[in-house]
Amino acid sequence: MNPAAEVWARVLELMGKEMTPTTLNTWFDDASAVSMEADRFVLCSPTSFKRDLIAARYVPRIQNALRELFSSDFEVEVVTQEELGDRKQPEKGDFLPGTEDYTFDRFVVGSSNKFAHAAARAVADNPGQSYNPLFIYGDSGLGKTHLLYAIAHALHASNPRLKIIYIKGDTFTNELIAAIREGRNTEFREKYRGADAFLMDDVQFIAGRESSQEEMFHTFNTLYELKKQIVFTSDRPPKEMLRLEDRLKTRFEWGLLADIQPPDYETRVAIIKNKSIRMGIELPDFLLRLIAENITANVRQIEGTINKITAYQDLMGDTVNKDTVVRAVKDIFKQQADIVPTAEIIIEEVCKFYNLEPAVLRGQGRGKDLSTARQIAMYQIRRMTNLSLKEVGKEFNGRDHSTVLHSIERIEELVKNDPEKAEIIKDITANINSRYE
Repeated sequence: MNPAAEVWARVLELMGKEMTPTTLNTWFDDASAVSMEADRFVLCSPTSFKRDLIAARYVPRIQNALRELFSSDFEVEVVTQEELGDRKQPEKGDFLPGTEDYTFDRFVVGSSNKFAHAAARAVADNPGQSYNPLFIYGDSGLGKTHLLYAIAHALHASNPRLKIIYIKGDTFTNELIAAIREGRNTEFREKYRGADAFLMDDVQFIAGRESSQEEMFHTFNTLYELKKQIVFTSDRPPKEMLRLEDRLKTRFEWGLLADIQPPDYETRVAIIKNKSIRMGIELPDFLLRLIAENITANVRQIEGTINKITAYQDLMGDTVNKDTVVRAVKDIFKQQADIVPTAEIIIEEVCKFYNLEPAVLRGQGRGKDLSTARQIAMYQIRRMTNLSLKEVGKEFNGRDHSTVLHSIERIEELVKNDPEKAEIIKDITANINSRYE
């Protein structure tokens, strides 16, 4: 999938929270993303009728979703297939489209991230030398991905001919599965082992995947021997990835480990001030302090708060005052507290982890891995939703509550006594939660 298409899929997910499935299917089932540049998103709809209606009614919703994803404003253009065919394709290329805000200049440095930022700058200035690999770890929403993109942009600016690969750990695994299925192993290996800079986000997702770890081992060795820069991010250090092969743990620790901690008060104030100015809002000092004192979890949550304040101002004509900020802060807290994943999403993520089809997981198959995956799905649904045992059973072709209870108790026992299974539950939970970030 091309980058613009991936972004469009996320936009549809966000719009789906406010629009009915019927509306989405009626107007967007045959729409496709054409391109995404610094501040412009182009969407193609097959007919002029649909194009005109989308442009008239839904462009603001699309812009809001893009702003939520990238904390940046986009111009959205809707064209027909015929209009698209008449266009000359841009010659500029699409180097990491939609990530232009994620540069070193826009990264707010504080005591919690100073070391990781300095290491990333050193890598960008002198790739493949002292800090190879660079391994940045910390909780979600603290700026790890921002630093990855900043490295990529700095390298590209210094030498546009460099082949820079950015990929997420789960995407690497999915591409490998597709390559094996379609007999494109050689193409897959050439793509990654030919990189001048290899940047992988959320590398923890390859842990426990035998084929992915094997490919990563050889890709790492090839790039390292050629003195090509390697950078990983993860939510934990290598030694805490219990399902990661020892040979990979060792290699991940060859270079430099840099952690990022939640921002302290001073850094939060600086982030809020920086972000609000870029969004065209000038917040007085007492409001800066109010936000910094109440939003402490991570940078992404801070950015979300500023986005809410901007929305109040733009859509409702509100002036930015204490009441506006309090409403935005409450909204963020409510959003975090009220999120309950659906059973369908949990099943999808368990299936993705075990490379299964949902229909197979819900079915009557009894293979060992299949049974374990099904029990984990039941356990996660019961733990992360408000469904009763009987309702959980209905999600699996009407299994009775005693079967569900047995499955839950078995997984609870494994989590207590089997560190590897506990690690699997942790990874699947992270994947589920990431659907709502």
